[in-house]
Amino acid sequence: MFTGIVEEVGILLAREGLGEPGGEVTAARLRIRARKALEGVALGDSIAVNGVCLTVTGSDGEEWTTDVMAETLRRSSLGALGAGDPVNLERAVTPHTRLGGHLVQGHVDGVGTVLTRTPGEHWEVVRVALPPELARYVVGKGSITVDGASLTVSAVSDADDAEPWFEVSLIPTTLRETTLGAVPPGSPVNLEVDVIAKYVERLLGARP
Repeated sequence: MFTGIVEEVGILLAREGLGEPGGEVTAARLRIRARKALEGVALGDSIAVNGVCLTVTGSDGEEWTTDVMAETLRRSSLGALGAGDPVNLERAVTPHTRLGGHLVQGHVDGVGTVLTRTPGEHWEVVRVALPPELARYVVGKGSITVDGASLTVSAVSDADDAEPWFEVSLIPTTLRETTLGAVPPGSPVNLEVDVIAKYVERLLGARP
């Protein structure tokens, strides 16, 4: 479990395809440079990479490795990452962690696309297209996770819009301390909607 408060921007150093010799690549091993995100971390711990919960399989205090299954590569923007790309990192919460964002599972619900960026005097408004099946979970002033960052929805299209979108207003700290400050229009971003909305829908659907 995470809070969506990015602790550090790491760098993907290398990506190695994994699979049977001469066969199909079924996974990838990522090697990522980090410092703060590795403090107190042991093998088997979880770190969110652009909002995807991954397991630490090796670490030397400055770099760490993780194995990513093919399904995760297909269903998230991690499949498009290459060596040198920056990534948002957050360690899993502990019982003593401040819940500065919202409850984030690290399970990507879909991949959105940055549509526009509109600079303002004190913030930047970013509009993101999202898969139609996720639109019903996104509401104004609600929470959404974009590439691992917990953000508040400042505007949203109608839930039945054929091409739904939402907007978030990024303050200077978010622009400076996460990868979202440099993501250009047309870029894919990992989205995780508020899990509470999905539970409410499930419970109401089960009522007689």
